[in-house]
Amino acid sequence: MATEQEVTIQASGIPSIRAIIRESRPKQMIKNGLVLVPLFFTINIWYNADDVAGMTDIVGRAFAALGIFVLLSAAVYYINDSVDAEKDRTHPRKRFRPIAARRISIPWAIGIASFFIVVALGGSYLISTPMLITAAGYLAMNIAYSWWIKNIVLLDVMAVASGFILRAVAGSIAIDHAIITQGNDAVKLDLTISPWLYVVTALGALFLALAKRRNELTISGENSEAQRTILSDYSLPLLDSLINVVATATLISYTLYTFSTGVIEANVPSNHSMMLTIPFVAYGILRYLFLIHIKGVGENPEEIVIRDKPLLINIFLWLVTGSSVLMWTRLVN
Repeated sequence: MATEQEVTIQASGIPSIRAIIRESRPKQMIKNGLVLVPLFFTINIWYNADDVAGMTDIVGRAFAALGIFVLLSAAVYYINDSVDAEKDRTHPRKRFRPIAARRISIPWAIGIASFFIVVALGGSYLISTPMLITAAGYLAMNIAYSWWIKNIVLLDVMAVASGFILRAVAGSIAIDHAIITQGNDAVKLDLTISPWLYVVTALGALFLALAKRRNELTISGENSEAQRTILSDYSLPLLDSLINVVATATLISYTLYTFSTGVIEANVPSNHSMMLTIPFVAYGILRYLFLIHIKGVGENPEEIVIRDKPLLINIFLWLVTGSSVLMWTRLVN
C-alpha cells in the first residue's frame, strides 16, 4: 500500500482520465436531467411531425443546455471538493474522492474546473445572452455555496434547491425562440413556462436536500461537525419536521399545477387529464420517505433513483403517462 508521502507525490503529476471522470461524479449527472423538463412539458406546443427541422433545432438546443450544465456541475464539484478536501478525508465515503484521496492535486483540480467553465460559458453565449446569464448565475451561486452559504443553517439547503431551479430555467431559455414552422412561415417559438413548474421543482429539490442532510447527520454521529460544519446546527427532529412540511407542499403544488387551466401559462390540458399523473408523484414522495426513514438512505438522491427499482419504475410510468396526456392533447387539437 502506498504511503501518504507517495500518494501526495503522485497527486502532483498529471491525473488519470479515470480520476478526472470519477471526480466529475457521473452518477450525479442525472440531476442535470431537470434541464430537459421544460422540453418534456411543452411537447404539446412544439411537436409538429411536418416540421422535422424545427423539432431538431428545439431538441438540439435542449441537449446543448444539458451538456453545458454537465460541465458546470462538474466544475462545481471540483471547486467544492478542493475547498472541502481536509473535511472529506474524515468522511467514510467522501475520503475516496480523487481530490480527497490526493489522486488529483488542488492546482490540477482548479485548472480542470476552469477549462469546464470556459467551455460551458462559451456554449451558453452561443445559445443566447439569457442562457449565459443563467449559467453564470448558477456558477456564482455554487461558488458562494462552497465558500460561504453551506455554513449557514437552512440557507444551505435552499441554495442547493436553487441550483435545481436554475437548471429548469436554463432548459426553458434554451428552447425559447427556436425556429419552428407555422403554416408556410418560419417563426420563433414563443415559450412561456408555467410558474408552477418552478415551484414544484424548488420544493422537490428542497425535499431532497433536507433528506440528504438527514442522512448525513445520521451516519456521521459524533463526528458530524468534522465532516460538515453545518450539521451541528441541525437535529433529526428538526429535519424530520422540515421534510414533512416540504413533502406535503410539493404534492399540493403539483396537484394544483395539473388542473390550473385557468392560467394560460399552465400549459396543461383543459380536461384535467394531467391529474392522472398525481398518483405517481404521490407514490414517489411516499416511497422516498420510506427509504430515508426505514432503509436509512438519502445522502445520494441520484443513486437512490438508479438503484431503487420501484422508484425507477414509478418515474418511468410518470413519464409515459405525462407524455401520453400531452401528446394526446396535441393530436386532438
